[in-house]
Amino acid sequence: MRIVLIAALLPCVVVGYYIFKKDSVESEPSGLLLKLFFLGCLSTIPAIALESVGMRILAGTGLTGTALILAENFLVVGLAEELCKRFMLHLGSWKDPAFNYLFDGVVYGVFVALGFAGLENIGYIMGFGLEVAPIRGLAAIPLHAICGMFMGHFYGLEKAYTRYGYPSKARSSAFMSLLIPVLIHGFYDFAASMEEDVYFYVWIGFVIVMDIIAVTMVKKYAQNDQAL
Repeated sequence: MRIVLIAALLPCVVVGYYIFKKDSVESEPSGLLLKLFFLGCLSTIPAIALESVGMRILAGTGLTGTALILAENFLVVGLAEELCKRFMLHLGSWKDPAFNYLFDGVVYGVFVALGFAGLENIGYIMGFGLEVAPIRGLAAIPLHAICGMFMGHFYGLEKAYTRYGYPSKARSSAFMSLLIPVLIHGFYDFAASMEEDVYFYVWIGFVIVMDIIAVTMVKKYAQNDQAL
């Protein structure tokens, strides 16, 4: 069990440490980050419930083939998981006094996402064996973190617009904080779910491109950080 935990959580520790160190203006309290990580773990419970309901609804629609796979991955899995993470992110940090810089939202979003990904990863490794650990550590964990990064960026903008009295922009940022992660997550799962060989290469290319974009955007967000 110790080996399973190390294999499942080590990528989360690496990514979390990277994001934590990028917050160079003012480091976030470790207690808050641990709380957000565990809220991310807890978000798997409602996500599973919503996915179960969503799959039952889809089963009655008559969709088949590619249309069904698209609906499953974008409208059920992607939406359910990102919605639950978004809820926990807001619950755990919106009113916290430490949330006083724009980049804080990125840090919080990533830590919630890593909590979800870490617990999910434990389940995958226990179910399919240690051989899935490398690919999940290189693809699935970063994917969740990337979704958390974009979610957190727009979440931070929502906080800023709310504080400075721009309600329409705050609502737009809140919407984008969910939409962008759902699109990224949905496409990742869709490409991974398709059986045709070409989609494997699409999936690999998508992972690589998103990793490059994420590293670039994290640097940009950190450099442009400002007080709320």
